Amino acid sequence: MAENGFRVEADLLGKRSIPDAAYYGVHTLRAKENFDISGRSIATLPYFVMALAAVKEAAADANCELGLLPQPYRDAIAAACVEIREGRLHDQFVVDVIQGGAGTSTNMNANEVICNRALEIMGHARGQYEYLHPNEHVNLAQSTNDVYPTAIRIATCFAVEHLLEAMARLRDAFAERADAFAGLLKLGRTQLQDAVPMTLGQEFSTYAVMLTEDIARLQEAGWLIREINLGATAIGTGITAHPEYAEKALAALRRITGLDLSTAPNLIEATQDCGAFVQVSGVLKRIAVKLSKICNDLRLLSSGPRAGFGEINLPPVQAGSSIMPGKVNPVIPEVVNQVAFEVFGNDLTVTFAAEAGQLQLNAFEPVIASALFRSFSHLTAACTTLEQRCVSGITANPERLRETMERSVALATALNPYIGYKRATAVAAEAHATGKSIREVVLERELMTDAQLDDALQPEALIRPRVL
Repeated sequence: MAENGFRVEADLLGKRSIPDAAYYGVHTLRAKENFDISGRSIATLPYFVMALAAVKEAAADANCELGLLPQPYRDAIAAACVEIREGRLHDQFVVDVIQGGAGTSTNMNANEVICNRALEIMGHARGQYEYLHPNEHVNLAQSTNDVYPTAIRIATCFAVEHLLEAMARLRDAFAERADAFAGLLKLGRTQLQDAVPMTLGQEFSTYAVMLTEDIARLQEAGWLIREINLGATAIGTGITAHPEYAEKALAALRRITGLDLSTAPNLIEATQDCGAFVQVSGVLKRIAVKLSKICNDLRLLSSGPRAGFGEINLPPVQAGSSIMPGKVNPVIPEVVNQVAFEVFGNDLTVTFAAEAGQLQLNAFEPVIASALFRSFSHLTAACTTLEQRCVSGITANPERLRETMERSVALATALNPYIGYKRATAVAAEAHATGKSIREVVLERELMTDAQLDDALQPEALIRPRVL
């Protein structure tokens, strides 16, 4: 019975007063007090909270079908889970994302919230566990050690889909700019030195291809993560679970989530191994590396406006300086760079945490989940921000592109097949020393005619292979 806005709940450590408005219970309260670490509760991971509810609903369905959970209990539990999957009660998931205990606090937070909401649905007050119990009924045939990693994997599947969508939009934005810049000849550079001609369109199409490749890698990683260990219970032996529980819970979970999930062939291995998380994190790092490299290029190509490369213009989105009038900085590429740096660190966290597991369980999956979901969230936001506030509005400076092409001695490379490497080197050296163009030096030395130079230096000859 609640008094003065509180109800009393007990565990093996004793009794505690719980705010009567709370759907969580004594286990969650102790965890909230114990793990004041990151300032981020699991409520900040909505995919994860919804995945936990999906697992609990699937477990209730399976146990009911096996005759282990009465139908009214199943119906109330399922109704509570549906509400959570629809976004309700997320504020009741209050434990810190980083916690000791291999995720037990998160599992109990879910058990208690679902149980207390189900009690309400059944017509009882929160905390009246004699009618429905968080462990006996909501957690029936389950352990944190199969619930928690299964929920991480399901949440990761949804996070993968959202990141893929953001990456595809960014890829399309680069492809659109590549088409717009297809006819603009420019100077390519290697090691920041003049190299050979290309088009600005080719440069931007490269970025689209880079993203296309990583979209494929992320899709592959997304399939790997769909193998779950639900039914393993404590260490993978399935203790306390019905022999048919894993199969029926899987079928229910596939139906609830719409995901093509499968049960791991060896549940003992699946319960202790975090290799799939390492794989996914590695792909996220690869994506971050590519995005950061692209943003480095965008910052360099847009540098100036008068004393830098100045080949492209990034959309001005805010004033750049509190002291220098008129200055505009490449703030969107800069923020994406910083997201990439964060993802690199998150990947290292996942690596260390996966390696630190001992014997039949890895106790460090909470920090793996924290790092993974932060990488997913920030990469998705970074792709969207880069696409909407930068790439789609990039313009070119054709005059600047033409100027650097005409002044560069790199055009001498295109003359190798006609006058040989040695003569082309001499032409380049003289042009550089005198400030003359490659064309002027070649004509003065009578190495080629005007017509021959027109043919050798036409754009089509400079940007792709040709038969001489």
